[in-house]
Amino acid sequence: MELIFLGTSAGVPTRTRNVTAILLNLQHPTQAGLWLFDCGEGTQHQLLRTSFNPGKLDRIFITHLHGDHLFGLPGLLCSRSMAGNAQPLTIYGPKGIREFVETSLRLSGSWTDYPLTIEEVSEGLVVDDGLRRVTAFALNHPVECYGYRIEEHDKAGALDAQALIALGITPGPLFQRLKSGETVTLPDGRIVHGEDFLAPAIPGKKLAIFGDTAPCPAALQLAQGVDIMVHEATLEYAMEEKANSRGHSSTHQAAQLARDAGAGRLVITHVSSRYDAEGSQHLLTECRTIFAHTTLAKDFYTITL
Repeated sequence: MELIFLGTSAGVPTRTRNVTAILLNLQHPTQAGLWLFDCGEGTQHQLLRTSFNPGKLDRIFITHLHGDHLFGLPGLLCSRSMAGNAQPLTIYGPKGIREFVETSLRLSGSWTDYPLTIEEVSEGLVVDDGLRRVTAFALNHPVECYGYRIEEHDKAGALDAQALIALGITPGPLFQRLKSGETVTLPDGRIVHGEDFLAPAIPGKKLAIFGDTAPCPAALQLAQGVDIMVHEATLEYAMEEKANSRGHSSTHQAAQLARDAGAGRLVITHVSSRYDAEGSQHLLTECRTIFAHTTLAKDFYTITL
């Protein structure tokens, strides 16, 4: 999987940062796809500066209904339709997302020529496509807001082909059944358990993408043991009280969560427009005093899981 940050500013865009949008390129050989997390104003313009086609988007996850995470959605939906894309699209988000999309399209005399599904989410499993699952966790913000945990299913371990051949089993259909963990009976009556010839399962990648939030109990469960945790660091430590009063987190709080959750890596984003390049580096430094494996996202920053 590959994460591409299309917008990393909080509240309003700046000359160097657009408002929030994160693209997830699944990069699967048989089930590829593009998922978008939040869609702030100007997201379709940001997409034009990448090699990704909006028509390939098949799922959009909205964390909450504040404008800097949402106002780019109607334009993106309409442009995708005007380009002649027929691929179905599903939007997930808090209660109200359906009304927002349908009202925006109706009042502007717009429509989509592709199948559009809108699902309003609550805490718990949102989607499982057979290869990965997405779970929503309620966060602490003035409006209903969710974070999304994306987990690949574990992959079966490698089959010990040499050991099977040594038993006189010829590669072919039996290998496929054993690879699936089945128990098979050979023509000579011997019983072979597939699980005895499989290496340990390969753990799937885990990713946590937070919406805006002040510290809350659900955050630890959302981020527990993930390979990458994407979390806001709207304000510096000295402004922590102000951040929390508005449903946001400070640098120290984001870093402490990553440390306590055992995350492999923290990527901070949603940086207040009060911070220029030098100020943003100060935010990164503050995080690294607590959690060394922290990266500051900038627009078009890309990270591979």
